[in-house]
Amino acid sequence: MFTVYIIHSQSAEKFYVGSTCNLDDRLIRHNQGRSKFTKSGTPWVLVHTEEFATRPEAARREREIKSWKSARAIRHLLEEHQSY
Repeated sequence: MFTVYIIHSQSAEKFYVGSTCNLDDRLIRHNQGRSKFTKSGTPWVLVHTEEFATRPEAARREREIKSWKSARAIRHLLEEHQSY
């Protein structure tokens, strides 16, 4: 199982979109500053997840969300799913 996730940093007012097969470990690494993009902005809070059976499906959805390049579009997604 693969998870596409969105985390949010209130201090940086940014979203980060990623995918992983181990969400708990990935969130720990984000909040420990072990990821280049999320190094600043801690704490990061999980605001949305989507599950996929395969890595290619998850990667496709991750690219789709990242292609929006808009916090507004991400907020709309979160509102639709009542995740935010």
